[in-house]
Amino acid sequence: MKETPSQKLDPRVKNVWRINDFLWITLTALCVIVPVRLIALDPAAAAACNLLTTATCLFYGAALILWLLVLPPIRYMRWRYEVSEQYLDIAKGIIWRKRYVIPFIRVQNTDTRQGPLLRAFKLKSVTVATAAEEHVIPGLSDSVADDLRERAAELARLAREDV
Repeated sequence: MKETPSQKLDPRVKNVWRINDFLWITLTALCVIVPVRLIALDPAAAAACNLLTTATCLFYGAALILWLLVLPPIRYMRWRYEVSEQYLDIAKGIIWRKRYVIPFIRVQNTDTRQGPLLRAFKLKSVTVATAAEEHVIPGLSDSVADDLRERAAELARLAREDV
């Protein structure tokens, strides 16, 4: 099999992942803690609720350490992509490694996306759509994302003309 793709994401994407994961972990923890604390207003349930709140806080702290400190650098190291004349090659995954080789003849459209977090860090995601699914390359600088989108669209057009 071909070597791992050579292009990396922009390093700022690690901070986007951290903020996004922090928000989701905190929201999830609050969805558990708030109802439990409301139930704890009943003195008969207070002891069990205190135990559940403590366990949730411990899991919350462990999740923050894992998703904010440990995983972003590993995820960044494992995310790679490369564009050749015939295909787009994407490699990602920490435990379950995934490798996508997308022939440009199959590409239906390409676009860039930018939510509020990506915009704050001046990053974009490039989406390449085929009939089967969409493949997203997250966290590229604005100029790199625009260039990649245009190049992928041009290569897809050329591939269709060759048929």
